[in-house]
Amino acid sequence: MNYHKKRNEFGHPEWLDFPREGNNQSYHYARRQFNLVDMDNLRYRQLYTFDRDMNRTEDKYGWLAAPPAYISAKHEGDKVIVFDRANVLFIFNFHPSKSFQGYRVGVEAPGKYPFLF
Repeated sequence: MNYHKKRNEFGHPEWLDFPREGNNQSYHYARRQFNLVDMDNLRYRQLYTFDRDMNRTEDKYGWLAAPPAYISAKHEGDKVIVFDRANVLFIFNFHPSKSFQGYRVGVEAPGKYPFLF
């Protein structure tokens, strides 16, 4: 699979407005800007990488078809969300400037968990 061509909403720096009576049937804002992921001065590359890796994780573990996730932690100050779904533990740090080592989270089964990416 060529992930470079599998892009979605991260290619939309502007709003999307499909041709309709209210915009004179204009296609001006009904376009995706796929070139943005290749521009080094923008953050679309990092967003694309995140999206690509989530798609690869889905391909490997099939977590989207699994029952709903159990959210075991969400910490607004740390910007951390922890949940498990389809026997996969997801730990996301969305903090813009803080990294964490040894961040403790509760899990159902004790043991070591591999880091995927």
